[in-house]
Order: sequence, then structure tokens, then C-alpha cells
Amino acid sequence: MIGMLKKGLHKTFEAIKSVAPKPQERISKALLEEILLEADVAYELVEEILYYLPPQDTVKREDLRRVLGTYFLYESSSPTQAHPFVELILGVNGAGKTTTIGKLAYMYKQAGKRVMLGAGDTFRAAAIEQLRRWSERIDVPIVFTQQGHDPSAVAYDAISSAKAKGFDHVIIDTAGRLQNQTNLVQELQKITRICNKAYEGSPHRKLLILDGTQGASAIAQAKAFHELIGIDGIIITKLDGTAKGGALFGVARALELPILYVGVGESEEDLTPFDPQAFVDGLLEAIFTPQAGNNG
Repeated sequence: MIGMLKKGLHKTFEAIKSVAPKPQERISKALLEEILLEADVAYELVEEILYYLPPQDTVKREDLRRVLGTYFLYESSSPTQAHPFVELILGVNGAGKTTTIGKLAYMYKQAGKRVMLGAGDTFRAAAIEQLRRWSERIDVPIVFTQQGHDPSAVAYDAISSAKAKGFDHVIIDTAGRLQNQTNLVQELQKITRICNKAYEGSPHRKLLILDGTQGASAIAQAKAFHELIGIDGIIITKLDGTAKGGALFGVARALELPILYVGVGESEEDLTPFDPQAFVDGLLEAIFTPQAGNNG
């Protein structure tokens, strides 16, 4: 887990080192501000972090660790005992939705769970085909239809089939949509209602996929989705391809929701549960000398 997270943060570490090439026992607040901004922490959040640090001009590792850790206190409240556990996957085109669904299904399968996929992005034939290829690659069943058909029907059939066959998980794709497209938002709300008809209480978790390379600019997108449909958790993709790892603080802070997983590569194994403390400690290792972390 920690190794995969460090892989994902490699470019962020490089960005930090471009500002502070040599780790120190203490750093000035002015340098810390520069480091955080270089890692794509939003300016107002940088000011907030500095405000909650002790009033001294220099910053110790354990003090920064304490403050940064408060941004990831949110936990998932989804009813994980549901059987099957139904997840609706949301996000704009290009965020990595389909790939993340494949990785998530693979992770569940490796844990001994039976998984059913639902190709609910019927807006694009390519999306259906991409998810079909993932189902073959990881050997899990999929419910799909033709382009242009009702995605709610796909969701209903996938959940009904999974219930009848005793599956543990159902993961349903949705069309990559812009939050200002009213008809697509209404479609998403309809899918949610139909899921509940197929299995009362579902979808049990609505996960928003955010492209990590967008950094802080993804926050507005996330807020819009949350206001329109209600998000339960976040998955950050492409973390290995960006120096904007600091944006995760802003995402968690703005939505007050848990970041559940991060994608750190292209293979089916490159999705890892997000460990907030390991994330914070990884950033601190790039800033402070090892001796400063013995107590923190």
C-alpha cells in the first residue's frame, strides 16, 4: 500500500524538491507556503494550514502532520453489509471511469468476492465495448445493451441478475456527463430511482471519479456532482501522472467526503485504498529530515 502510494506521489515529490531540494528538521512558513502551492494545494487552503500551525516562524514535522491530518477525517457511511453491494460510478469523460471500474472489480475478485458489471454508459458505443473488454480481461460477468438504449434498464437487469445469482458486488458505469447538462442529470437521477426499485436501498454507494492531473480545478466539478446527486466517496485517478497531489486536501475539504481509493498506474492492480496518514507522511518525508519524524 505505502509503496504504491509513493509511486503515485513520485511527481509530487519531485515538485516539492524543486522548491526545497534538501530535507530539513524545521522549515520556514514562507518555504512551506511555496512547497504547498507547488504541490497544487489551493491558496486559501495554504493560508488555512498556516493559520492552524503554532505561531513560530518555523514549522516542525509533527505540527504540520497534525494539521494536514485533519483534512481526511471523513469516513464512508455506506451500508457495506448489503448483498449485493451496489455502486454507481460517476464522472466526466476522460476521468478514467471505465478503467477504475475494472480495477475495482479486480480488487473485489481478488478478495474472493463475486462481481457483476453493468455497462450503463449507453451514450457511447466505445464505453460499452471498453467495459466489455475489461470484463473479459478480469473474467467477471457484465450486463450490457446497445448504444442509445435506456441505461436504467441496464442497472435494473444487472442488480436483478446479481441478486438472483448470489453475487456480492454490482458496479454500474454511467455516461460521462457535464454537470450543466440537465437531461443527463435527470437521467442519472432516474438510474438511482430504478436501482432502488431493483433492490431497495441501492445504490449503496455513489462514487465520483476525479482525474488527479486536473488538480485543484477538479474541486468545482466535484462540488457540482455532489450537489446534484449526492456523492458518498471519491476515487482519484492518474495520481502517478501528476505533480498535483496536494489537491487531494482541497477535494476532501470542499466535499467533506472520504477519498476511498487512488489510481497509480494502468494495470488492474494499480488501484489502492487511500491511507490518509500514509499520504501525509509521504509528503512530510519529502520535506523534513528522517530524524524529525521519529516522534511524529
